[in-house]
Amino acid sequence: MATLIRPVDPISDPSATKAAATKGISIMPRAQTSHPLDPLSAAEISVAVATVRAAGATPEVRDSVRFIEVVLVEPDKHVVALADAYFFPPFQPSLLPRTKGGPVIPSRLPPRQARLVVYNKRSNETSIWIVELSEVHAATRGGHHRGKVISSKVVPNVQPPMDAMEYAECEAVVKDFPPFREAMKKRGIEDMDLVMVDPWCVGYYSNADAPSRRLAKPLIFCRTESDCPMENGYARPVEGIHVLVDMQNMVVIEFEDRKLVPLPPADPLRNYTAGETRGGVDRSDVKPLQIIQPEGPSFRVNGNFIEWQKWNFRIGFTPREGLVIYSVAYVDGNRGRRPVAHRLSFVEMVVPYGDPNDPHYRKNAFDAGEDGLGKNAHSLKKGCDCLGYIKYFDAHFTNFTGGVETIENCVCLHEEDHGILWKHQDWRTGLAEVRRSRRLTVSFICTVANYEYGFFWHFYQDGKIEAEVKLTGILSLGALQPGETRKYGTTIAPGLYAPVHQHFFVARMDMAVDCKPGEAFNQVIEVNLKVEEPGKDNVHNNAFYAEEELLRSELQAMRDCNPLSARHWIVRNTRNVNRTGQLTGFKLVPGSNCLPLAGSEAKFLRRAAFLKHNLWVTPYAREEMYPGGEFPNQNPRVGEGLATWVKKNRPLEEADVVLWYVFGVTHVPRLEDWPVMPVERIGFMLMPHGFFNCSPAVDVPPSATDLDLKDNDIATKPIQNGIIAKL
Repeated sequence: MATLIRPVDPISDPSATKAAATKGISIMPRAQTSHPLDPLSAAEISVAVATVRAAGATPEVRDSVRFIEVVLVEPDKHVVALADAYFFPPFQPSLLPRTKGGPVIPSRLPPRQARLVVYNKRSNETSIWIVELSEVHAATRGGHHRGKVISSKVVPNVQPPMDAMEYAECEAVVKDFPPFREAMKKRGIEDMDLVMVDPWCVGYYSNADAPSRRLAKPLIFCRTESDCPMENGYARPVEGIHVLVDMQNMVVIEFEDRKLVPLPPADPLRNYTAGETRGGVDRSDVKPLQIIQPEGPSFRVNGNFIEWQKWNFRIGFTPREGLVIYSVAYVDGNRGRRPVAHRLSFVEMVVPYGDPNDPHYRKNAFDAGEDGLGKNAHSLKKGCDCLGYIKYFDAHFTNFTGGVETIENCVCLHEEDHGILWKHQDWRTGLAEVRRSRRLTVSFICTVANYEYGFFWHFYQDGKIEAEVKLTGILSLGALQPGETRKYGTTIAPGLYAPVHQHFFVARMDMAVDCKPGEAFNQVIEVNLKVEEPGKDNVHNNAFYAEEELLRSELQAMRDCNPLSARHWIVRNTRNVNRTGQLTGFKLVPGSNCLPLAGSEAKFLRRAAFLKHNLWVTPYAREEMYPGGEFPNQNPRVGEGLATWVKKNRPLEEADVVLWYVFGVTHVPRLEDWPVMPVERIGFMLMPHGFFNCSPAVDVPPSATDLDLKDNDIATKPIQNGIIAKL
């Protein structure tokens, strides 16, 4: 039965409004409990797990089931449009095409579904399940559930990502292995509590790494007898010991003490906690910096829906990608809500090392596909880098055994001052106008073994979107023999060196520039700056111009950055124009970037063929989500994912386009990167290009007048010996 639904003014919940007012955040009234793009709740995850577990044929099968991930099945775009038009505020019926007699809308949205990646520890099989979720309440009673299995299938010849529980069990197994204990004793270590075992996926180098076995090759480190509560154990790598662990049966299957390399001496500069650095003396001259928003923030929050400075979007989160940004749009005056992108996320990252020696040549981590960026996210309760008024979002996951875990304060939403937005002073009149820039930042931070990665999406008042990754944490080190040096890295302390390596990230951007759901009216243009040839059109030899080329097909759209020609790419709507008659668009502006420095036959490139180009463009296909395929762990197949999909050479001249932007940084370690690395930032911009008729930032109001330093008593006091003198 279908019924005609007409939007009405929502009725506020007075109690919710009152509670929100005390915190300074504007809460918009909610129409239903779960938007189709909301991440699965803890209760929904429990129902999905219970449904799959109950489907096991025998108790033995049910006991052997392990849960890699449970995520939302994202609905078709037309379902999202239906929800945003008539079921959820701010109610945007313009998202749906007009029909004669008015729209006929179903009285309910389709049931939400969960997708489960399940590993059978007994059979070493990986399967994918789809479970339909009916009405789910906050608590489920003693084994009863409301889920329905829609489909299940075994995926042959794959290994799913590793899990933290497996890593912990692997560490215990290795430390309890008698030959390992004997090898450590030779190095002067008998206290196994000092030993750190970091399991790494083995990758794929030969048939010995085939996914018929679930394998890990740990790296070993050792703390000292220090009483520092957070001693940097990565400062003493243990080299020369080869360990291979069968993670299915949790047994050591290969062990060899190949070379006795002395443990590096305890570096007095190895620690980074307060009072433990650079001789134990911390800086004492850093004065407090407070960000105060007495009227609260400028953003409004309704569940996972965000509104700020004409931007609106939804926040999601997955165990693999971490933060996901959905339904990005800009409210542009009388032109209304204008879509920019359907879905933005970081879908993969690869960290290849440049040392050909064992064990470093095997260090080629696929941190999203082998581990999961979201599953390794921090609770920002334990330390947050954000300042000002912050709205946090929790994230829910399943653990390996099917229990639900919650990362509280996982995603951070806040505003930042960002310097000058624009300024001009008329030299004739002396009159000046200046505006400060403010940006809205959505972020999360994860730890993968020794490294930390912060992933940020910044929204600006001038219509820009910036994607940024911040790299920090601790270097992955190797040990040196006395007097030894290696050209494949930097010696950073006695007996310690850090190999050269690269970090690559893949941003997947399902674009929708001025496209309503269901429309496929985008194309991608490459722009290169060209120097005009000398001649009658360039008599002064100063001429250059922007040359555009339409990327007509997938194979043509395999592109690399070129800073010499200021290369960038524009996603244009083929049917919408601005006031000058030009097609509206958003352009992708690269930041600093690189390509793999490994040889073309490097083994890790079998699984990471997508690193060979900085930009790939594909037409939207629901199943094409991960550039190296869904299961890169021990993947024996060459070029799975993007490199295979584009061989279809599908047309792109007018399509629902997806951009895959690959960006990276080459890290030649410095002594200044030790013991903990200062943040390095890389990323790119999405900038409006003919999208607006003029600058959207001209209507930003002036900021409150800052304190004039001339009238600041402290600023005018004379300085004696570097100290402000008391007058």
